[in-house]
Amino acid sequence: MSLDELLKKADALKLAGNHEEAIALANKMLISDLDYVEAYEELGDNYLSLREYEKSMKALNYALKLKPTSANALYLLGFLYSSIGDFEKSVQTLETANKVQPHHPEILRCLGWSIFHGGDRKRGLIMLERARAIAPTDTLVICDLAVCYLNDREFNRTIELLEYALKLEPDNEKAKDCLETAKFFKREFMKLEESN
Repeated sequence: MSLDELLKKADALKLAGNHEEAIALANKMLISDLDYVEAYEELGDNYLSLREYEKSMKALNYALKLKPTSANALYLLGFLYSSIGDFEKSVQTLETANKVQPHHPEILRCLGWSIFHGGDRKRGLIMLERARAIAPTDTLVICDLAVCYLNDREFNRTIELLEYALKLEPDNEKAKDCLETAKFFKREFMKLEESN
């Protein structure tokens, strides 16, 4: 089996949630070619899903040592920094990924999220709206945008976005939970407004 075939198989395993098997295949790829950047990216992505951040960071940094312009490795590393709450490093890394591969909705989604949570809420929302304009039916983008609007107490916009996400994916648990939360906060906020 060629490296490309092994990579496709590892990717399918990762998407199915079989991260340990995908990691084993990525290691098998590295036995064939120690400089196969995609194998390190695959390791980084799977370790990231398993929340093994140190192993993920090591693999992604090695991928970037081999190929500093790897948009995928930069994106995954930026996502990792966001996951551990280092929004400054996340934004720096994702801005580099965005220069390498501009207008990629997944990179913009993550960048918008990190900018928003790093304190520049308006710019973060603009970035997330750009991601949504590029990928209008991507429920990950829609849900992240809705969560940020919820943080800004834009309840109607939040509810509208989440209802749209559920039209696209009726079984999306994240969208269902966020919608319930948004409706709850909207009711509570309205009660506060009325009592003042």
